[in-house]
Amino acid sequence: MTQGILPFKYEKEKQQGTMTAFGGLPVYLDLAQVLGLSNSTEQYIRIHKDGQGWTDSQILMSLILLNISGGDYIEDLNRLEFDEGFCRILDRTQMQDMRRPERRALARRWRKERRRSVPSPSSIFKYLSGFHDPEQKKLREAGKAFISAANEHLSGFGKGSHVF
Repeated sequence: MTQGILPFKYEKEKQQGTMTAFGGLPVYLDLAQVLGLSNSTEQYIRIHKDGQGWTDSQILMSLILLNISGGDYIEDLNRLEFDEGFCRILDRTQMQDMRRPERRALARRWRKERRRSVPSPSSIFKYLSGFHDPEQKKLREAGKAFISAANEHLSGFGKGSHVF
């Protein structure tokens, strides 16, 4: 297959090595890169403004990849994490187009050495709570459908580029 935007290439391996069962997912990483998904996410969602831990784009991309790979539950992220070949590709693509200062800043987001390639289920649940507005729960009526108003983070999905 011809080389795309990101630094990976599909090749037939002649010897045993690190392989992945998720060989189709890097195409979606390539698509997200072309669409500018990471930049839009960091500009408009901004739940993790404090500069600690996973970035908004890393978390949302993990959720997108989870969905594409057929995951039904947040805990299914561990399937992606335990696939060593896929994790190597994901780690490498996350640094694509970053200058050295940006790579260093990303590494400084962690107090300890980062050991995972995708966020843990507990960090995803914590992140998703940022889209929840407890005040909206007071407006619910028993037995009636209710769609809560979007908070500042949720409304970020409609801003910016055509990606969202």
